[in-house]
Amino acid sequence: MKSKLKEVRTQEAVGLVLAHDLTAVVPGEFKGPLFRKGHTIREEDIEKLLNIGKEHVYVLELAEGELHEDDAAHRIARAAMRSDEVLELTPPKEGKVDIVSRIDGLLRVDVPTLTAINRVEHVVLSTLKTHTPVRAGQRVAAARVIPLVVPESRIKQVETIAGRQEHPVLEVLPFRPHRVGVVTTGSEVYHGRIQDRFGPVVRDKVERYGSKVIGQTFADDDKEMIAQQIRAFADQGADLILVTGGMSVDPDDRTPGAIAELGADIVSYGSPMLPGSMLLIAYYRGIPLMGLPGCVLHDPFTSFDVFLPRILAGEKITREDIITLGHGGLHAC
Repeated sequence: MKSKLKEVRTQEAVGLVLAHDLTAVVPGEFKGPLFRKGHTIREEDIEKLLNIGKEHVYVLELAEGELHEDDAAHRIARAAMRSDEVLELTPPKEGKVDIVSRIDGLLRVDVPTLTAINRVEHVVLSTLKTHTPVRAGQRVAAARVIPLVVPESRIKQVETIAGRQEHPVLEVLPFRPHRVGVVTTGSEVYHGRIQDRFGPVVRDKVERYGSKVIGQTFADDDKEMIAQQIRAFADQGADLILVTGGMSVDPDDRTPGAIAELGADIVSYGSPMLPGSMLLIAYYRGIPLMGLPGCVLHDPFTSFDVFLPRILAGEKITREDIITLGHGGLHAC
């Protein structure tokens, strides 16, 4: 036996329970459910139903082993998130369940598992891109199925796929407060010929994620001076060190050489993203160290904006993370 919808004339539907949401559309004003699944039709509802073109309503008779779209969507979403600590579910609306972040943090998506789930026929699990910074209350994913009724076996398949992995399909990593030291290089700034503009920009981006700049120092185009100031911030207990300026291939730009001679473990000097191709990422005494290219001053989104929230969420950046920026890495610049 299969689930079936029993058709009933609207005028004869008083006292019956709706099998699914009924949507009303008022162009330019409203689109949403006029009545939700489970609503018991009353005498005063008849005119409203006729006004949205519903000459008939349907009562769903579920067969054994089948699920209504609302229940299926809820189970898909639950399988993807596992824990209620940082994510929560919204009530079903027109067959869709949203997954919302409870905290500010970094969304991390297990993309291969997400892809496997969406290979299950008629299953939909749609997310923001992995490593997207999100705010508390922001929707990060939505789940639904295509038909009104699906075999429960398909939803069990989704639950099995999601349950195989050590980590959930979706998680939000909280941003960790970091003490950030900033070393600004360049003889023109060091000698006061021009005013530094890096400091305010970097400070704003860092504070956006709940971290704090503990100090900014200035260095001439001298490798030892640059290295000395990096060491000083490490000695002060900085959790992240940013070095601004001097990142081009110009012989006078000494920052990459200073970081190398410092003995830092350089993950990459350069990234396949524009703007921000001259970004340097390294680790010194286990502390993340970033050399910032000049585009950070004038472009609103660069490779720095890609990796800063990941570092502040506690992720360790690898060479592979940087290489994969090439696909989709071309931004307006």
